[in-house]
Amino acid sequence: MSGFGGSLLAFIVAIGILVAVHEFGHFWVARRLGVKVLRFSIGFGRPLWKRRFGADRFEFVIAALPLGGYVKMLDEREGPVPEDQKPRAFNRQPLWIRSAVVLAGPAFNFLFAIFAYWLMFVAGAPGLRPVVGEVEPASYAARAGLQQGDEILRVGDTPTPTWETVTTELLDAALDHRRVGLEVRGADDRTRLLEMDLRDAPDLLDKGGLLHNLGLMPWRPRIPARIEKVVPGGAAEQAGLQPGDLILEADGQPIDDWVSWVDYVRARPGRLIRVRVQRGEGEVTLELRPRPVQEQGETIGQIGAYVQAPEGAGDAMRTEVRYGPLAASGRALAKTWEMSALTVRTLWEMVMGRASVENISGPISIARYAGYSAAVGFASFLKFLAIVSISLGVLNLLPIPVLDGGHLLYYLIEALTGRPLSEAAQETGQRLGIAILLGLMALAFYNDLARLFGSG
Repeated sequence: MSGFGGSLLAFIVAIGILVAVHEFGHFWVARRLGVKVLRFSIGFGRPLWKRRFGADRFEFVIAALPLGGYVKMLDEREGPVPEDQKPRAFNRQPLWIRSAVVLAGPAFNFLFAIFAYWLMFVAGAPGLRPVVGEVEPASYAARAGLQQGDEILRVGDTPTPTWETVTTELLDAALDHRRVGLEVRGADDRTRLLEMDLRDAPDLLDKGGLLHNLGLMPWRPRIPARIEKVVPGGAAEQAGLQPGDLILEADGQPIDDWVSWVDYVRARPGRLIRVRVQRGEGEVTLELRPRPVQEQGETIGQIGAYVQAPEGAGDAMRTEVRYGPLAASGRALAKTWEMSALTVRTLWEMVMGRASVENISGPISIARYAGYSAAVGFASFLKFLAIVSISLGVLNLLPIPVLDGGHLLYYLIEALTGRPLSEAAQETGQRLGIAILLGLMALAFYNDLARLFGSG
């Protein structure tokens, strides 16, 4: 399954797994510490399926809206509780038990991320060798001395077998605003030591992406500008482009490869382009007008066409990172810690206005990433699950009322003052928390829609 249906299915599976993990943390710890659980729900709204289990006959529910879940516990604040059941009510528990139950949800998200990374490393994580393609003149990458064809072997003290590792390490240095050493191997097979100065680099976390803002483009194979398929209703189809057409010229300028063609189109939103193509044994001249779309804050041209990639193109750049079960355990722990710290620091940079809020994604983008990662393979889907699970863990620990972190903030105040926060103060906090969450959701949906209508 591909396209919208595949993305939707992957999204439902991913969110179902991660919500189940989070809520199971609350559920498992609550029951182990003697709190009575009434309901464990995956999703909100109308129940689609429900059953009762265990000595307490708690209700397990799968509900219609798969964007969250909850664990309902016995609590005197939510209704009358029989006298013999009061010792098992959540509100009657000592502070440490209530804190443990609340903390368990995010903790299980981090534990799941460790497991997902471990499984990914054992199965083998695919990646691309960090070979440099284009380097923007006068950019951070150019000033560091990076050249086309360089393979980045190490960033700081960390070996970098893939572009993902390079990006993570450079992001860490960018957040620290520090110099970072690079070990690279050039196209002539000679090794060089370079240094990239990121001390005064306020624009690296702006829209556009880290590598783009560094002036760095990963190497891509030279692929002929041959059309594999066109999007129905797109500018390419309307102009008469057909699968199999080879782009030869645009406005009299030779088109050497697909990247040149994409760059030419992107630079001409809404402008008429006269295109000469090879079709079979003959040639055809067409006129097309790229559709203007918004992408990462700029207007670009798109025509709705896909490239026909030769079989085996780019195989030399593919690699796989694999560890034995024991080594994978340590690597999974380190990776989870690394990604958790980067998530926290990136959120802080957004709060301080030093990183673009366009980095915030909502369910539409998550669904698209879920579908893409599932289509690429099992290891990529595991990596996606690990990253989203870490994000859920971090976000739930934010000191915002209605989130787990908000409840923990209340408990901290209770521990310091010796008495619970007043009901009125908690209600005010709840309203503030809901307002903050609605604002974040609106921003996430806006970013999603901007990406969606800026990429079609």
